[in-house]
Amino acid sequence: MERQHALDLRSRTSVTLPHEHPVRLVVPAQLRTGLGGPGYDAVGTSREHGERIMNCLPRVGCVFADDERWWWIVPSGSDIGVAWPSSTSYAVAAHLADPSWTRVLRGPRSDRPRLIHSPEGDSPYTPPIPLYFLTCRLSGSVPRWSLGAEG
Repeated sequence: MERQHALDLRSRTSVTLPHEHPVRLVVPAQLRTGLGGPGYDAVGTSREHGERIMNCLPRVGCVFADDERWWWIVPSGSDIGVAWPSSTSYAVAAHLADPSWTRVLRGPRSDRPRLIHSPEGDSPYTPPIPLYFLTCRLSGSVPRWSLGAEG
């Protein structure tokens, strides 16, 4: 099932899933998350893609990881106007929960995401545009975005 990537903020959803209460990835207190907006979101990639992305990006913000996914902190709204590849997960406000429909056969999650990379400086963000193009390249997806804005 393909996720809808609309420009309207009301259509943005977090990765909230049954069986567990949502957990928010919390960036270290000393890092600024403002950028004039409401905070931050997270982009989830596979662990394998995460390792490659970490080695390719010139700047990496906070990165969290669990058994299966790496979560990249990006500015809030980094999903507006772009279609992130289906191999990624986009978590509005960095709220995550256990995707029970993918864990039925594998059992419960052994670990909550933990901070594996903290950036130099005071910004927790991974630049979303280079991250977007890398995730598209790694997944074999063609980058898609909208130049217009809905009123």
